[in-house]
Amino acid sequence: MFEKIPNNVNLSENKRLQRALEQWQPNFIRWWMEMGPEGFQQDEVYLRTAISVDSNGWAQFDYVKMPDYRWGIFLVPAEPDRKIHFGDHIGEPVWNDVPGEFRKELRRIIVTQGDTEPASVEQQRLLGHTTPSLYDLRNLFQVNVEEGRHLWAMVYLLHQFFGRDGREEAEDLLTRRSGHKDTPRILEAFNKPVRDWLAFFAFTMFTDRDGKYQLAALAESAFDPLARSTKFMLTEEAHHLFVGETGIARIVKRTAELMKLSPNEDVTELGGIPLDIIQKYINEWFSASLDLFGSEDSSNAATFFGAGLKGRYREAERYSDHLALEGSYKLEVPDENGHLVERSIPLRRAMNIQLQDAYIEDCERALRRWNEILEKAGLSYRLKLPSQRFNRRIGVFSSHYFTPEGKIISESEFKSRSNQWLPTQEDYAYVSSLMTPVYERGKIANWIAPPTRGINQKPIDFEYVRR
Repeated sequence: MFEKIPNNVNLSENKRLQRALEQWQPNFIRWWMEMGPEGFQQDEVYLRTAISVDSNGWAQFDYVKMPDYRWGIFLVPAEPDRKIHFGDHIGEPVWNDVPGEFRKELRRIIVTQGDTEPASVEQQRLLGHTTPSLYDLRNLFQVNVEEGRHLWAMVYLLHQFFGRDGREEAEDLLTRRSGHKDTPRILEAFNKPVRDWLAFFAFTMFTDRDGKYQLAALAESAFDPLARSTKFMLTEEAHHLFVGETGIARIVKRTAELMKLSPNEDVTELGGIPLDIIQKYINEWFSASLDLFGSEDSSNAATFFGAGLKGRYREAERYSDHLALEGSYKLEVPDENGHLVERSIPLRRAMNIQLQDAYIEDCERALRRWNEILEKAGLSYRLKLPSQRFNRRIGVFSSHYFTPEGKIISESEFKSRSNQWLPTQEDYAYVSSLMTPVYERGKIANWIAPPTRGINQKPIDFEYVRR
């Protein structure tokens, strides 16, 4: 039967919840029309739409206007007799309702995750005007509509399990605005401007990748509806990471090609993005994304783990000790004299940095792939991740200043040298000057290489967006 809100949670059998979500739906559409992709709402886009969680239903491709996208609520099937597999309640049955003692903490987790979804749409709403190709335009819009669906996933949990408080929180998710001085988004990385397509690719590479690890940690949760929601969200999130990783790879490839054409390897003469600017964007977005993990030493993280609310990345596969009551995590941190000294953090309090470690491993894999492109081109330059201490706003490193190599320096030295490490206004202006839109089928901007393959086995010159 056709339902106004596609779902696999038997919404039609819960009339109260169905009415509440159907009342929220027009508010969501109003937000989308106001803050979604500007200037493209009436275009037909070749999008992937989930209509179920099985292999035949989660990826249906067709042309659709974005406001008509079938946003829905999908949870992976419940695992029979699933047990809590970490923390103080290990071995007990998972929860299908919110335990009263953890109500506040779970609501905070869901609201914070939910807030990131519309925030990223708001950050990216103007990028369609500078797209390098129809292929990239379509990928941008695919990311946007799926962030919208991920918002729906969290709103469902708020409405279903948190009563009036949940309904109010769901409304607030549509009233905050990325970068707004009075009503900003909750997490600072989601208030940063995404000025150009290099920033978009860096965002989807690094910030969305943080999302992968946060969702994976929540997929371990003892609160089964949250775990089942985030497991399906991870299926869609994979495309977002693909867009970012391959997007930067294509820029690196094109820059390498242009460097070979230039007598002095100055790609600005040929309209390319220099490798040192790419490195600065990596430094900026990687460090901002590390802040999303929270403090390296965190009592909240210990509480969430002990309660079974949030685990580590692939808790069952990567770890043998699921209590984490013994042992510690050793980390070099600044002391009161500004010297790095080794400190032992109790293991439960170090959950954030353990999740961050898995994230960094994943980022390093992508860097190796980008550097293989440079190596094959015969270039000596190598891209690299900055130290996890560099340019931090949250955590044990936030009150000190470090070089990208992790050396502690004074504030004055950092400020005098930061233009070597982070994008300057001149860098932003140069990259923006290259952002001339390309809407012709099969054509692509000069500063980026074409993709190696199309979407859903379509050719690269397919009409991904009908304008």
